Amino acid sequence: MKRLAVLMLLAILSVTFFTPAHAQRMTPEQNARQSKKAAKQQQKMLNKANKKQRKAARKYEKEQRKSTKKANKDLQKRRAM
Repeated sequence: MKRLAVLMLLAILSVTFFTPAHAQRMTPEQNARQSKKAAKQQQKMLNKANKKQRKAARKYEKEQRKSTKKANKDLQKRRAM
């Protein structure tokens, strides 16, 4: 009797264990959709990083122009004295 109960329990568990695995298989359409979504997200992150880099470069160039302008101004003052 105990063996029969264990066998039945084992059969029920094995059926419930393998059923979700079958349901999780992806169709080619789902796979294409998911990869397209991942590529779009990757592109978005890349664009965001590029935008940050351009902003940092512009800020650096602006600081360089300001410091050059200040250095030239100071040089002219020293020469005028």
